[in-house]
Order: sequence, then C-alpha cells, then structure tokens
Amino acid sequence: MATTTILPMHMNKGRSLLQSLSARTDYVMNPDKTNERELISSYECEPATVDTDFLIAKQMYQRITGREPKQGKDVIAYQIRQAFYPGEITPEEANALGYKLAMEFTKGQHQFIVATHVDKAHVHNHIVFNSTTLDCTHKFNNYLRSSDDIRDISDRLCLEHGYSIIEEPAKKGKQYAEWNAEKSGTSWKEKLRNNIEEQIQGCKNYEQFLHRMELLGYEIKQGKYIAFRAPDQKKFTRAKTLGDEFTEEAICAKIAMQISVKKKKYKKTWSYDEPSIPQLIDLQKKIEEGKGTGYQRWAKIFNMKAMSKSLVEASNKGLHTIEDIAEFVQTLQDDFDVLSEQLKAEEAKLRDVKTLKSAIIEYGKTRDSYSKYRVSGKSKKFYEEHRSDIERHLNAKKVFDQFGIKKKVSIKDLNAQYEEIAANRKTIYERYKEKRTELQKWQTIQSNLESCFRRAEKQKHQALER
Repeated sequence: MATTTILPMHMNKGRSLLQSLSARTDYVMNPDKTNERELISSYECEPATVDTDFLIAKQMYQRITGREPKQGKDVIAYQIRQAFYPGEITPEEANALGYKLAMEFTKGQHQFIVATHVDKAHVHNHIVFNSTTLDCTHKFNNYLRSSDDIRDISDRLCLEHGYSIIEEPAKKGKQYAEWNAEKSGTSWKEKLRNNIEEQIQGCKNYEQFLHRMELLGYEIKQGKYIAFRAPDQKKFTRAKTLGDEFTEEAICAKIAMQISVKKKKYKKTWSYDEPSIPQLIDLQKKIEEGKGTGYQRWAKIFNMKAMSKSLVEASNKGLHTIEDIAEFVQTLQDDFDVLSEQLKAEEAKLRDVKTLKSAIIEYGKTRDSYSKYRVSGKSKKFYEEHRSDIERHLNAKKVFDQFGIKKKVSIKDLNAQYEEIAANRKTIYERYKEKRTELQKWQTIQSNLESCFRRAEKQKHQALER
C-alpha cells in the first residue's frame, strides 16, 4: 500500500538559508524516528552535514547564475513522502526502496537523503532532495504531473518487490482558477498549505504554531473557524477549505502527535529552537514588490527588534566594529569546517564497516557453492546453475581485496568497531550542532549590522550631496 506525495520546501522569512535547511533536515533525520539515524541513506551528500552540503551547491548556483534566493518564494528543497502498509515491509527494505525511487525520479541529478521513520504503525520514508542540481546550473522544475510520475515509479518498484499498492488513489478535484493559480505559483491556498506544513514541524503547542505564522506575516482570525490572510491578500482563507488535514483540530492533533510519540528504546535527543536572532527584512525591496502599509508597519517593528538583539549580542561579546565581527565569524566558520570534515570521516568509516560486514556474511553463505565450483574444475554448467552464489562470493572477495583483508575478521569485532565509531560520531555531531547554531546566529548578526552600516553610509552620502 505504498502512497506518495511531493511537497516543496520554502525558505522561511526571518531565517537564513542555512537555518531553513537545518530546520527541515533535522526534523526528517530525528534520531527518535530513524532508529538513532541508522535508517538514513544519502546520495552525493553526508547525512550529518546534509544542510551545509545543500547550501554549498546553492552558493555555487548563485555565483554561476547571479540569482539570489527569495524568502517565502524560493523552493530550497523538495520532500517526497512514501508510506507502506503496516507489517508488510521492514524498515531496511523501505529505505532501500525509497533510495531507488529517489534515484530514478531525480535521475541522479540532485543530492538527496532518505530517512525511514518507524515511530508510527506504518513504516514511511521522507525523501528530501536539493532543488539545485549537482552541476549547480539550474533547479528542479516541479511540473504538473510530477506527483503522478512519482507514484508510478513507486508503484512499479513496489510491485517488482512484492509489495501492495493502492490501485485507484482518491483524487480531489479543484476549480480551473485554483489549478491555474497553483501552476503559476500565485495560489494563496497552496502557499498557505505549504507554510502550515512547515511551521507545524517541531512546534511544542498550538500557540507556538500561531506565533510562527504571524512571523511569516500572516494575519490570523480566530472564530468558529480559524482563518489566515497573507500580506496583500484581500480576503481571509479558512484553514478548513485547504482540506481535512488543515482544520484547527487536525493541526492540534499533529502537534500533539509530535509531543506524545516517544520511543521506549531510544532517548529523545532531537529538538529545534527558533533562531535567537532573526534576519533583517529588506523593506525597500518589499515596497518595490508592492507590499502594503500593514506589512510595512509590521516589518519596521520586526527589524527594530532584530537590530536591537544584534547590537546587544555584539556588545556583550566585546565586538564593536564590522571588522571585529567578520573576524569572529570567520573563526567560527573555520571551527565548523573542521567538525564537518571530522563528521564526514566518521560517516565514511561506518560505511566501510557496514560494507565489510555484508561481504563477510555473503562470503560465508556462498563458500560451499564456490568450493564445489572449484572442485568441478570451474565447470561452465555448474557456473550457470549456481551463478548467483558464485558471483556474490567473488564480489565479497573483491571487497576483501579493496580493504586489504588477508585474514579472517569476526563479525563480533566489526560490531564492536562499529559501536565505537558510532559513539565517536555522536559526540562529534553534538559539537557540530552547537557550533552550527552559534555560526548561524553570528552570520545573521553580521548580515544585520552590515546592512545597517551600508544604509547609514548611504544616508550620510545623500546628505552630503544635498
């Protein structure tokens, strides 16, 4: 019963690009949901540093194309959700199937991670792929039938591996005006759906969710039915008109589910906190885009608070000039890069241990068949009858040669080695997260103060010209 859907993930207002990426990927790779991150696979990126890996590709894209990301509009990544019938598939098989789906749909042109969640009755995958291509020259075009194509690929893979599918998934019709607005990216409903989905993630209560929506600029009307109005939107949109998943009761239920779901075997380690220093809004740019007076009032107050926090933080740290802050941020960046490389090295070690362990198991399972093949004088007839076992045995020997293994290695020793590396990786990751949060905060402070400094210099220059 594999079901699939694709969701665009946007850059949030008040957060930097890295903060937005971190919020999405941290949630998806929640250790409580992914068996302590054992059920995560990736392509052309490292799970531990996926947010910065995505960011590097986007920075290259900006340098190549000259296009800057737009908060609230720019799609930074896409998420594919794939769910399976309870009890029909193991988490490991689900992850492998999700990897095949992601690879086939993206054609290997986008970085992605596949996180398999086991916190509910049904095993399900969260596949997040970078909207920017590997060559950093263009972005993914979310075409009209993309969801249908994903479902077709998923269904075919499930049938090939003996899993059930939904033969005729229900489809909700929509008016032509709404369909056309969604296609052109101007639908208020579609934007509201995406924003609600994004802001629910990591919320501790309903009030925090409403506060996040207000930070995005939404005006909220609470009555019999809760309704939202985006800046410059003429009419309120009732949440219940977005679908059954977006009613006030459904939103509260999703938040409650996030809080109540606890794995007995694993201690909860994941959390996401709101950025302590919000990024300044480019008010002049927003005015040029046609933002109304209500939005302008809200943005001015927002910027004043953000600027005040930035100045207080810099002063408390003893940083009084732009140069001091730049030097401090560079130091944080250097420390962060070192931890990032250490994490990638530990991830590579874990992959090597897994590969070697699989090879040892395959070697043991196929040793008898290969011995009989040699006794037969490497008979072609025997080879054809036992092709699978013989090829698996030879592939296992290739792995041993690759790692320079000359004598027998026990699975027990490998398991102990894996646990030691995993523990070290966990320690490094905790330091990595702390350093990443600190770096994000000071990058925002640097951006805010530099923006204020440039504006002050511009005003001074204009005054001298007069």
